[in-house]
Amino acid sequence: MALLVSVALELAVFVLVGQAISFGAATLLVFAASLLGLVLLRREGIRAWRGFRDAAQSGRPPGRQVTDGLVGLLGALLLATPGLVSGLVGLVLLVPPVRRLARGGMQRATERRVSSMAAGDLFGPRRVRVYRGAPQQPAGAAPQPTGATAPQPAAGPAQPLVDDGRAIEGEIVEPRG
Repeated sequence: MALLVSVALELAVFVLVGQAISFGAATLLVFAASLLGLVLLRREGIRAWRGFRDAAQSGRPPGRQVTDGLVGLLGALLLATPGLVSGLVGLVLLVPPVRRLARGGMQRATERRVSSMAAGDLFGPRRVRVYRGAPQQPAGAAPQPTGATAPQPAAGPAQPLVDDGRAIEGEIVEPRG
């Protein structure tokens, strides 16, 4: 259904532009956009591969380069697809501020669909802000002692903090860069 709607939209826009500037000029415009898209498709593919390879070789998570490369490839592919609407959408996706927005959206969508461990491996570690407040007791749990009566940690090597399965309120903070 979406394919049918997009084809109908492309045809309607082509007819409207053809009536405004002539059908020959509209056909040349579609041809030039497709040719530009093919050139950019090669360039964006090479750029995406180099970004991925450089990130992998330097030990950085490659997620940012992968998502940026995918947005660039999508923009170039839409530009290469014959049609004025798809060409315009593809061209807009190649504009750097729009590309950053699309990359961020793609990254958030990916992070929602994969485990947090896989997202950390792909996009790097997340900074987390933890809100300190009154401790919440699970329903039906006995109250934990606090203050001077609370058990003190044993001296010795640092032990990882364990929260006994309780949730800690917080938020993920997007790293800068």
